[in-house]
Amino acid sequence: MGRVGHMDKDNVVIAMRDIVKKFGDFVANDHINLTVHKGEVHAILGENGAGKSTLMNVLYGLYRPTSGQIEVKGKPVSINSPGHAIELGIGMVHQHFMLVQPFTVTENIVLGMEPKKGLTVDLKEARRKVVELSERYHMKVDPDAKIEDISVGMQQRVEILKVLYRGADILILDEPTASLTPQEISELIDIIGHLTADGKSIILITHKLKEIKAAADTCTIIRQGKYISTVDVEKVNENELASMMVGRDVTFKVEKKPITPGEVVLEVKDLKGKDYRGVQILKGLNLKVRQGEIVGLAGVDGNGQTEFVEILTGLRKADSGEVHLHGKNVFNATPKECFDSGITSIPADRQKYGLVLDFTVAENLILQNFNTEEFSSHGILKKDKIESHAKELVRKFDVRPADCENRPAGTLSGGNQQKVIIAREITNDSELLIAVNPTRGLDVGAIEFVHRYLVEQRNKNKAVLLVSFELDEIMSLSDRIEVIFDGHISGSVVGSEADENELGLMMAGGAVHG
Repeated sequence: MGRVGHMDKDNVVIAMRDIVKKFGDFVANDHINLTVHKGEVHAILGENGAGKSTLMNVLYGLYRPTSGQIEVKGKPVSINSPGHAIELGIGMVHQHFMLVQPFTVTENIVLGMEPKKGLTVDLKEARRKVVELSERYHMKVDPDAKIEDISVGMQQRVEILKVLYRGADILILDEPTASLTPQEISELIDIIGHLTADGKSIILITHKLKEIKAAADTCTIIRQGKYISTVDVEKVNENELASMMVGRDVTFKVEKKPITPGEVVLEVKDLKGKDYRGVQILKGLNLKVRQGEIVGLAGVDGNGQTEFVEILTGLRKADSGEVHLHGKNVFNATPKECFDSGITSIPADRQKYGLVLDFTVAENLILQNFNTEEFSSHGILKKDKIESHAKELVRKFDVRPADCENRPAGTLSGGNQQKVIIAREITNDSELLIAVNPTRGLDVGAIEFVHRYLVEQRNKNKAVLLVSFELDEIMSLSDRIEVIFDGHISGSVVGSEADENELGLMMAGGAVHG
């Protein structure tokens, strides 16, 4: 695989030397080195909590290094704020976006640098510039849409355009493919190619090995805050990268024993519903999930899966149809009624729906159960019980850092936030677990771990509905794969017989005979 190189090996644009960053006694970055050249795509690979984002936050001026030196385009610098980083030509697209939800795409891109007509903002000119920029880099966005109404993939394009609008020629992309569909990922890799052809340099924080092979020239590996190695991507394979990253061999295969599914847990009939614009998006969807099976819902983003999950979990109202859980009608139930009926979910947007970021990890682990006898008595929370429950789950699910139960959930890395949600929802042990992109933002070691737990739920005779844009994940985990296209199920395949090309064709609306 590998890309068309635009790298100028003589032209160093970023040199980070011996970077140390401590938070109290915790050493997040322990003498890390990084050299990036003009036109290069330089991947930074590491597990969740390895210190990748911390290192980039130092480069972007969000953190000051405890010690070490940074040079930008050959000059020693002390970057004291993101504003300073932008002046130096460094822009960052964060894993969790920094967008103003009620504002439009155009307003977000030009925010703080609006073109003016006299004293007022020239919105027509702003819109023209946004359209011009998005066409130049092949990034399709709706300039007039509000952020709260657009997909995660489009929000990310807005973030990239925002950075380009500010004149950045060194772009830090933090886990950029974590929430994208396979099609959007290949589009992003194309965009990265357009950017480097234009002389931009890209630093790619990731733990997706396939994408490193497809998009990067060079890769620096860090493990538990320490620098491990810098390698030429063409000269290493995925297994070598994985073992450098986690310090052991990793199995990519999911072990699953045969099991006969039991009775129907979830039955959905002729479900119809609208999206955020009031446009009909679910057009008569039918689906069953039985005990002891993982049903994978495969589809390109925007075909109704988001709205479907929101309806099942009480976050959105459907127009018509039926939803039964063990025969009980849960059509248009509230989120609490859905949970009490036996539905739990790992949501698509962990920060919006999965966690209360200001609450501690311990508090987040009992969000739906704080009023049960186990954790409260006459309205008073049992702090000791809540803390010991958290300690146990942090240990069992390898949430890092290991003593994080009293830290706000917002201080954890994205992957560790995801582990907190997974620990909570699997411990809730409901009849139906809906897992939406459950391994989004997780490294190979943690993915292996989550997959094991999803299969364990199935083996315990629970029903699992897996909604994922990762075709590999759908194919390796699902007992049955249902393809969603244009708001209804367009085809069904036995998991063990699935073929990537056939699924891709069905996801694009093509007919498959079998």
